[in-house]
Amino acid sequence: MSTFSSFSLLAVIGMGFITLSPAHLCAELTDEQKKVPLEVDTKDASLAKVVLLAGTPSNKPGQHEYFAGCALMLDWLKQQPGVWPVMVAEGWPKDESILKGAKSVVCYMDGGDKFALLEPARWQRISQLMDEGAGLIMLHQAVEVPEAQAAQFKSWMGGVWQKDIGNRGHWDMSFDSIPQHDTTRGVKPFAAPKDGWLFNLHFADRGVTPLLTGQVPDKSRTTEDAKSHAGRAEVIAWAYERANGGRSVGFTGCDLHSAWGIESQRRFMVNSILWASKLPVPDAGTTVPACSDDDLKKNWDRKALILRGKPAQPAATSPTASTTGNSQ
Repeated sequence: MSTFSSFSLLAVIGMGFITLSPAHLCAELTDEQKKVPLEVDTKDASLAKVVLLAGTPSNKPGQHEYFAGCALMLDWLKQQPGVWPVMVAEGWPKDESILKGAKSVVCYMDGGDKFALLEPARWQRISQLMDEGAGLIMLHQAVEVPEAQAAQFKSWMGGVWQKDIGNRGHWDMSFDSIPQHDTTRGVKPFAAPKDGWLFNLHFADRGVTPLLTGQVPDKSRTTEDAKSHAGRAEVIAWAYERANGGRSVGFTGCDLHSAWGIESQRRFMVNSILWASKLPVPDAGTTVPACSDDDLKKNWDRKALILRGKPAQPAATSPTASTTGNSQ
């Protein structure tokens, strides 16, 4: 899915090619990002702590804006009664004690071999939180882990993306029918043009409730299993109730940062975090503020390829995305 990733990058210069190492991607926080409070805990035990784990820079400007997306969620959650949101950068807290007592953890980051939680000590800490019944929310690529961790991840999330049957790509997605669930209160049918999606996951046999489903282009069905289900509406978001009472939500969209401008997506996400944290969701859904173009331009990662000594300029608008293939 990642065009600019932690792997080597290929850039075209004139008629030749140059391989760029990961060092050419700058992960240092921008001056604007440094103003966002990080890892700030609360001494009020009555507040439900929600930890937002933002991944490191990835992909093009306007895609995989994990820090900016988590900063938006931080602001929205601050407006919810009884919630204390905590923002964490670079995929994992510098002080792991911030995770103590967390009612839920939100992971918005690269998945697969780049998943920030794969380090054994981190994986064990998340496993402990799952045993304690904490909520878990995985966004976009974070629903994919290597095969070795897939079974345990599925026991936490109720679903896991694997390359044996899974598919991914960009296309216009519409969610025309919204089921009744705490996470979907006040969520109206909506469309997300050109966003990036993952579908055809391995789901648990029980405990999974599809939340957002929609049609995908049959030409995006690249695995044999997916091809065998041509025309089927695919699950893009789901809720999962674990055997120990813990709750999880997966949502494979939000590749494009511009998609946070969709009110129903914002409300669905805040509802989902409250539900996973075992907090009440208002009957009409959470109240989420408007999200202006200026709001969507804040806190983007510094993603510059150094070409001939000059940094590439960020795209002014959302990138044009293809409708097929593993471009996410």
